Amino acid sequence: MVSVEDAVVARWETQGSRFEVLVDPQAVQDLKDGKTVDLADKLALDQVFKDARKGDKISEEHLERIFHTRSVVEIARQIIQKGDVQVTTEQRHQLQTAKRRQIVATIARNAMNPQTGAPHPPARIEAAMNEAKVHIDPFRPADQQVQEILAKLRPLLPIRLDTVRVRLRIPGQHYPKVIGELKGFGRLLEEQWLGDGSYSAVLEIPAGVQTELYEKLNARTKGAAETTLVK
Repeated sequence: MVSVEDAVVARWETQGSRFEVLVDPQAVQDLKDGKTVDLADKLALDQVFKDARKGDKISEEHLERIFHTRSVVEIARQIIQKGDVQVTTEQRHQLQTAKRRQIVATIARNAMNPQTGAPHPPARIEAAMNEAKVHIDPFRPADQQVQEILAKLRPLLPIRLDTVRVRLRIPGQHYPKVIGELKGFGRLLEEQWLGDGSYSAVLEIPAGVQTELYEKLNARTKGAAETTLVK
């Protein structure tokens, strides 16, 4: 369980009543990001309050009338999803920092420089975000903020979300070492075995992971893999 000191207050007002729970801030962020979260061990206290900081509890009968359940976990889920989150300045800073890292990683993985076809390094993306004075909402899903952020970055950086296709030729003896990773990078569009025993495929990947793909293939095959960008 999260400690009371480290928890944030999630609050929802409905039907003339206010409902609050004390919850792990990371669990709030994950839930609002659409992730599956088990709140059973993410609540600081197994209670629903009218005022959490004063310890004013709400009766189970009243909770059942409003939420049609007495399950604190289910009620907390509804409060978090429908209500607001009260955080300290320090907590907000920590959550914004984590969300910024997530957004930078998302853009770096999926974006490219349309002038060169090469990915932008995360440091370059983050520098442009700082220059554009991008505001990060710690409780909005990263993918909902990416397009807005890209619009602010484009005056400073040639950038576009895109996918690329890479044609691969891998000696057969290396196939077992790389096939799992290839599927993790993207979508295999064409696959065939060549007459010399080599494996050939076209792999569609996010534009920003090209360098990582080439490095992994070179390491796994000791430089024997052949790659060609499909135009």
